[in-house]
Amino acid sequence: MTRLYELFLKGGPVMYPLLVLSVFTLSCALDRVWFWLRLLRQEDQVAQRILKTAAVDFKEAKAIAQRSDSLPLGRFLLAPLRLNRPSPETFRLAMEAAGDKEFIKMRQGEKFLETVVAVAPLLGLLGTVTGLITTFNNLNIGGGGSAAEASQAAVGIGEALITTAAGMIVAIAALLVLRVMVSLQTQQMDYFAAVGSELELLYRQVWELQGDEARSQPHPADPPAEELSTPTPN
Repeated sequence: MTRLYELFLKGGPVMYPLLVLSVFTLSCALDRVWFWLRLLRQEDQVAQRILKTAAVDFKEAKAIAQRSDSLPLGRFLLAPLRLNRPSPETFRLAMEAAGDKEFIKMRQGEKFLETVVAVAPLLGLLGTVTGLITTFNNLNIGGGGSAAEASQAAVGIGEALITTAAGMIVAIAALLVLRVMVSLQTQQMDYFAAVGSELELLYRQVWELQGDEARSQPHPADPPAEELSTPTPN
């Protein structure tokens, strides 16, 4: 740790923004790890409970979704279930709108990581360039420098390259976290689509069954069959 701190001090002023970026990258990574661990550990159980209950009673499925609204999947399935007898098209639109909101939340921190991936290597190169400029300005090139001055120049060049290495390390770490996040988001989109399609299919079956029952009942405004028959004159 002491050696790392010494290298950080030798890197120059550019190391300070790199340190800030590394701290925020680590914070973002820990936040996303907690988010995805909690989501992946519970969402499959919640989805299976809601789907199994919806096959029997949609009101009870709604109650389960309300108790699970702390999870993105619970809020996604609750959006159409809370509607009052919607049409299948409205049911699907409610799920799609809720899914879009949840995917936006899942992408939290993505823009910041993309910025770190792009900026950190440039900051490292900037620190190296400024360090090299300072090193060559301190050399007595026309005066036939001694071996000690040459060794000092080599040390200065090595210290200037520290910022490039630090910038690349921060960028690589941010890129790895970003790629894992994108992969998990893609898996979640497919999972949400599969669960949503199954719930929509269950609702369409209930909707069509209710429509068949309504069509089989006589309309209140229709007169009885015996009133429609006209008496035959004698």
